[in-house]
Amino acid sequence: MTLLTFEQVTKRYGKKTALDNLSFDLSAGHIVGLLGPNGSGKTTLIKLINGLLQTDEGQILIKGQKPSAATKALVSYLPDTTYFSENMTVQATINYFADFYADFDRSRALSLMADLAIDTSLPLRKLSKGNKEKVQLILVMSRKAQLYILDEPIGGVDPAARDYILQTIISNYSPTATVLIATHLIADIEPILDQVIFIDQGKIVRQGDVDDLRTASGLSIDQLFRQDFKA
Repeated sequence: MTLLTFEQVTKRYGKKTALDNLSFDLSAGHIVGLLGPNGSGKTTLIKLINGLLQTDEGQILIKGQKPSAATKALVSYLPDTTYFSENMTVQATINYFADFYADFDRSRALSLMADLAIDTSLPLRKLSKGNKEKVQLILVMSRKAQLYILDEPIGGVDPAARDYILQTIISNYSPTATVLIATHLIADIEPILDQVIFIDQGKIVRQGDVDDLRTASGLSIDQLFRQDFKA
């Protein structure tokens, strides 16, 4: 089943083309890495999926629907910035998600918070940057969504917690859903990826199944990325 379709999508900011005639499909049941250097178009692509920007040309379909209020019920989005008030307690953020999203699993969220020893009575301002990111990821992954969009989900998290967080991503999405992860930390997330999309200057430069790409190239995805982008 196709969850996400980009059909000849172009997005410009003035004279700069952020996405250039981009076409691809994502089907259900995969963890997909959206990988590219800074300025490659990853954030623009994510914002278009979430209806925060509009295409200049082409169309985007989420289970056959254009991004709208209706598709927000299908998409669970983790932005790369904190969007809650610093004065809110962790419990208040859980209540907010429970009120706002019918598919939110409060018991799952509380269990994951407990696993990471996050005190839900604390205001966000008293949490470390890494713990704030953990809270937001837990909230997003505690929804029973169809498409999870994670923008730099482990960027500010200490290495010791990364394995737990990656395991949380794996174990908290259903086989009928897909996870799209945009990140620079390719070596860290490579073990959980099924597919990758390499994007540069608004165009897809490589796309495919992770195992197929490794077999054909004899390289890891991290090595392929460094080769393609000379990082």
